[in-house]
Amino acid sequence: MAFDSLTDKLQNVFKKLRSKGTLTEDDVKEAMKEVKRALLEADVNFKVVKQFISSVSERAVGEEVLKGLNPGQMVIKVVKEEMDKLMGSETTELSMLPSNEITVIMMCGLQGAGKTTTAAKLAAKFKNKGRKPLLVACDIYRPAAIKQLEINGEKVGVPVFSMGTDKKPVEIATAALAHAKANNLNLVFIDTAGRLHIDEDMMNELVEIRDNIAVTHTILTVDAMTGQDAVNVATTFNEKIGIDGVILTKLDGDTRGGAALSIKAVTGKPILYAGMGEKLEDLEQFYPDRMASRILGMGDVESLIEKAQAAIDEEKAKEMEAKFKKASFDFNDFLEQMEQMEKMGGIGDILSMLPGLGNSKKIKDVDIDESAMNMPKAIILSMTPKERSNPDIINPSRKKRIASGAGVDISDVNKLLKQFEQSKKMMKQMSGLMGGKKRGGFKLPFGF
Repeated sequence: MAFDSLTDKLQNVFKKLRSKGTLTEDDVKEAMKEVKRALLEADVNFKVVKQFISSVSERAVGEEVLKGLNPGQMVIKVVKEEMDKLMGSETTELSMLPSNEITVIMMCGLQGAGKTTTAAKLAAKFKNKGRKPLLVACDIYRPAAIKQLEINGEKVGVPVFSMGTDKKPVEIATAALAHAKANNLNLVFIDTAGRLHIDEDMMNELVEIRDNIAVTHTILTVDAMTGQDAVNVATTFNEKIGIDGVILTKLDGDTRGGAALSIKAVTGKPILYAGMGEKLEDLEQFYPDRMASRILGMGDVESLIEKAQAAIDEEKAKEMEAKFKKASFDFNDFLEQMEQMEKMGGIGDILSMLPGLGNSKKIKDVDIDESAMNMPKAIILSMTPKERSNPDIINPSRKKRIASGAGVDISDVNKLLKQFEQSKKMMKQMSGLMGGKKRGGFKLPFGF
């Protein structure tokens, strides 16, 4: 994730604070120097850092904190609360007009920020919430962008309105609104043209669309990997055309993450969503408090639970629990569990949200091979339905056929069968313990 280095540095500061039975004002000042250095190295805006450190220091050196039972933990609590405020404290929802009216969202941003893909991600998200979206191709300068929007639209089952490259963007947007009205579509995403850098032509084009179309929200997409430049881009767009919110893309990348901690404080505009990967479902609502927890290495259990709820069918989870208790689950169940894990983002993604792990060295020192599930999945898919339901019938000749079909050695098939039997025994033993790991009537896969 974007904050690996920052998280490590802050964790080191917190470790020193926790190790002290009592804290002095000098201890807090020294800790704040290290926090300041870590934030600046993460490319957080220097004015934002200055204000943040001032706010934390003012609260942290108070008598209530320093004389408390656990002063180190109290200081960490203050840092967490101030970081929440820095990123907006409250989660900002993208409001919609009544369903009998058309909500128009104009997507803007520089070329390469992931604007076109993000438009499709948003359309898919709101389609799942019951809206009827339409994607509009207004990037007339890049035929590839139009094609990309059409491909992504098809993938998420959202229609795309295009008039090629010969019409002006404002004309396309106007025609798209008429098309939406005629086809009972109530949410329009206008994918505007990007540029390699901000220029007057781009701004004038956006202003023309805004002035001629009843735009409900103007959303800016910025690349989190550009750090402080992302903040500068957001500031300029807000000054020139006025934006209602920001979507940060590539927040899963190897970047310093300063944009997430600076944009709200500098522009006053909230971060609405965070792009956490290239898949069309990799768009997360931005929760300032949860992001602060991740940055500080405290995990993000709420987001993990939401991922689980989205990935796991409650009725199937109850059926699986009953099978675990009886140790009667088969390879069909095993396959379903792997698919649920993949839906939740994989093992690394799940571990990164657990308290005490986060982006910590504990995870980075472990070589997590996300492709490790590919081989057992291939072996299971090479079995007949009868073999999956009753693994006991898999004899040497069947093993040979399964290995050939999966493109693996017979030893790999034997290894999976042995692991499967061990899992059945373990699940039977753990069935009583797993009852305490419920939340809202479901279980996380593999007992997480």
